[in-house]
Amino acid sequence: MWMACSSVGVSARSMLLQRASFRACNSHRGLATHLARASASSSALSNKPPLKTPPQSVPQVASDDLPMISMDDRKVAIGWDTRTWSRFHNIWLRDHCRCPECFHPITKQRLVNTFEIPPDITPSQAEPTADGLRVSWPSSQPHVSLYPWSWLQRNSYDPALKQRETQLEKIIWSSKIQASPPTVTYEEAMAEDERGLYKWLSHVDHFGMCFISGVPPTPEATEELSKRIGFIRETQYGKFWDFTSDLAKGDTAYTTLALGAHTDNTYYTDPCGLQLFHLLSHTEGSGGSTLLVDGFYVASILKELHPDAYSVLARTPVPAHAAGEPSEFYQPYPASGYPVLTHDPVTGELIQVRWNNDDRSVMNNLDPYQVEAWYAAIRTWHKLLTSADSEYWVQLGPGTAVIVDNHRVLHGRSAFTGRRRMCGAYIGVDEYRSKLAVLREKFNPNPDNASGPETTRSIWSPAL
Repeated sequence: MWMACSSVGVSARSMLLQRASFRACNSHRGLATHLARASASSSALSNKPPLKTPPQSVPQVASDDLPMISMDDRKVAIGWDTRTWSRFHNIWLRDHCRCPECFHPITKQRLVNTFEIPPDITPSQAEPTADGLRVSWPSSQPHVSLYPWSWLQRNSYDPALKQRETQLEKIIWSSKIQASPPTVTYEEAMAEDERGLYKWLSHVDHFGMCFISGVPPTPEATEELSKRIGFIRETQYGKFWDFTSDLAKGDTAYTTLALGAHTDNTYYTDPCGLQLFHLLSHTEGSGGSTLLVDGFYVASILKELHPDAYSVLARTPVPAHAAGEPSEFYQPYPASGYPVLTHDPVTGELIQVRWNNDDRSVMNNLDPYQVEAWYAAIRTWHKLLTSADSEYWVQLGPGTAVIVDNHRVLHGRSAFTGRRRMCGAYIGVDEYRSKLAVLREKFNPNPDNASGPETTRSIWSPAL
């Protein structure tokens, strides 16, 4: 009996020792984790500038593993893990409160008076919750702000964090795109459910151009197609164009001459965003093939092979003019013009190609030591633009329209004989971007942009 009891006792003691050892091990790991988090937390608010590193991807926040929070009298730091932190200035957080008192839920406009926020404002409390960072602010009336984790990650500026891409990147292309160019049908583009319209504008966003097949060969149908995107932009050429080669306007587009690859409106401060063409008829002659060139593709080659030339085109303003009509004289403001290659000042991304050698004005603003470099740069640029690898030639006919992003894709044509009737329109870049953003919300919504009961657009929409 004793032996049996003793055996049981030994077994029980063994189990207790094992459990104690397990707890100690877990405790050790927990202590190590705690120390690592504490060490990271203390260094997160250091005044030392963070090392310049490529943006890091951040994990999704799980309800059972909330981020670490540290705060001092200037900033709140959020630790997504022990190595990845975001720091937000207190005044920035208070300015971006989106409670109904501080941000109108319908108009999406700021209500908080930024200029009444104390420069040295400090939260009384900052704590992680399943829904986001909850910050309590000292005031005569208690004020609490809640910032979703995904919103904080997306808007992190110290440092910037790489976001999971939900949209396709720009697709640059060469002449080989002729094998399978982006195309939608007229029926798709005009369908009431707007899915075809979203497909159409997504093609334009990704490729910088798109063909539309099956368009009735009339100016009325083409105009309605243009209006599916937004307001038609009226210029000195009229609102919706319907023209032939009769020089009714003082521009070489109204002739039978060949036109090299160019973008339109280089003489405007804000060139049009989209340009739609539809050849209604071509009788008693031949020629007039349409030329398309992806300016982003050519720019990428220039940057890779001739970085000095790329730099010249990115920094040298080019004046331009439209002066073929006695009653009109267009120049950009300022008159010194804009570079051939324009970049986002924050990301450095190429956002616009602006090139029309025919409309170029006198280059009287060149540094005398840069004259030869500039002419060498545009010579290299022209050589790449006109290479067989870059030029996509297509013979348009009645029923097939094409739309191009005038900030990216250059267009031109070969000389022709006979009589061609062409129609089309300009559409502003802001109208185009607005329509695309609305359709993206509708058909490819961001989780943070779910509709609320009071509005169709969340106050946490990525675009706000």
